[in-house]
Amino acid sequence: MRSVENSLESDEYQCIIVLGCGVWGDSPSPLLSDRLDAAIRLYKAGVAPKILMSGDHGQSDYDEVNVMRSYAIAHGVASEDIFLDHAGFSTYETMYRAKAVFGVNKAVVVTQKYHLYRALYDAKALGIQAEGTIAVGHRFMSQLYWDIRECAGRCKDFLWCLFKPLPTYLGEAIDISGNGEITLD
Repeated sequence: MRSVENSLESDEYQCIIVLGCGVWGDSPSPLLSDRLDAAIRLYKAGVAPKILMSGDHGQSDYDEVNVMRSYAIAHGVASEDIFLDHAGFSTYETMYRAKAVFGVNKAVVVTQKYHLYRALYDAKALGIQAEGTIAVGHRFMSQLYWDIRECAGRCKDFLWCLFKPLPTYLGEAIDISGNGEITLD
């Protein structure tokens, strides 16, 4: 795995995929803000023209993707360059939907180091050529929790990538090269 921050040419990738991981009201969790900050840096550097924000918006009172979108816009990302995957309930479902719904073939994935290996594995297994960037910033006291959770996630995703079940929701095709505002709810 290599970090792409200093090695990419402009427009080499269709999009930057940011994996959701929790919001606190209208604010991203520290883990998520680190991911968003890394994605915004890549976007501003011209690594990819679009950002795909993927997270949990399965309930009306919990909405990761719109919090992610608001954060990115407040930090200078153009609204039309942000696509929202409201049904990114897991890493596997995010990658499945990135390929099947958004037509992503080549992307940069942003997450923390412990999670990046699985995200890139899922992307490759589902037909996406992906590179990764490690989100850094905050230090976490609960890293042991995340490491244990990741072990379970890797086992689950290995099986899911082997059998390729459909995600919770699929939906109509959305062109990742178009205007992201089509994904607003």
